[in-house]
Amino acid sequence: MKNHFSSPLKKISISLILALGAAGAWAQTSAGYPDKPVKVIIPFPPGGTLDKIGRMLALKVGEQLGQNFVVENRPGGNGIIGADVVAKSNPDGYTLLFNASTFVTAPMTMKSVPYKVQTDFTPIGLIASAPLSIAISNKLGVSDIKGLAAAAKANPGKLNFAVGSIGSAGHLCTVKLEQATGSQIAIVPYKGTGPAMTDLVGGQIEGFIDPVLGSVQFHRSGQLKVVGVTSAKRLPNLPDVATVSETIPEFQCSSWYGLWGPAKLPADMVQKLNAAVNKALSGEMRDRLIADGIVPAGGSAAEFAKFQADDIATSGKIIAEKKISLE
Repeated sequence: MKNHFSSPLKKISISLILALGAAGAWAQTSAGYPDKPVKVIIPFPPGGTLDKIGRMLALKVGEQLGQNFVVENRPGGNGIIGADVVAKSNPDGYTLLFNASTFVTAPMTMKSVPYKVQTDFTPIGLIASAPLSIAISNKLGVSDIKGLAAAAKANPGKLNFAVGSIGSAGHLCTVKLEQATGSQIAIVPYKGTGPAMTDLVGGQIEGFIDPVLGSVQFHRSGQLKVVGVTSAKRLPNLPDVATVSETIPEFQCSSWYGLWGPAKLPADMVQKLNAAVNKALSGEMRDRLIADGIVPAGGSAAEFAKFQADDIATSGKIIAEKKISLE
């Protein structure tokens, strides 16, 4: 017998069944999250401060939620390539992004970026903020900010300072130092902080401004010289190093770190991840960060979203005024 069931109605019924089935499966996935390993993408090479903090966070959040949070480094494109992977991933909580403040500033320096920070990602939690260190190659033979300023003025445009990514906190702070000392510093872009620190220790470049965690061990071993830190007060882990503000009043800079998911990440999943982040930051990880001169943050996802928006406004103004551009 011929089936007289109308084709349009049949299509609607099948679509409805599929939609209801998907909704049911989605609810179960969200309620039981995570029931398999979670990928945490870090869009820069291993070895830098971002990578160290990200791996620490992934381990601790995984312990809180009873599942492996596996770090995957996806460097390239000034951090854009790895971030884009997360932007285009399913909002199921199994692909997350751990990044630094360069995540919100780097796109402002580029003509074309395949995503929008404020609409294509879901802020989950603010992890920490970090004062920066001004690390100098031993070959330069300077021991403080005054000596660095004198060397830079005597050799305009000849001192090469690395930046882990264009538009990063370290980059903006290098520009700020250049202005404050009335000098000219050559900016050398690197694909991450790890390779930059390697070249600084090796003497291929003269300086690098980056979070303290990346340089402290090399300073202690005598492989380079940290001539200043950009915090308001001297740091417990580098008590022998003066703040830049002791020489240049009110000079301060910092980087910050956060965790994001793709857009439309379910609210209950965001809440679960945020709670795990805050719990991780209240224990051993907190103590380790403080010992390394890094300030633990935490707070709600909504507070992080506001913090991000404020930073975009502030940094965007500096980038526009100084015409900082990757291209």
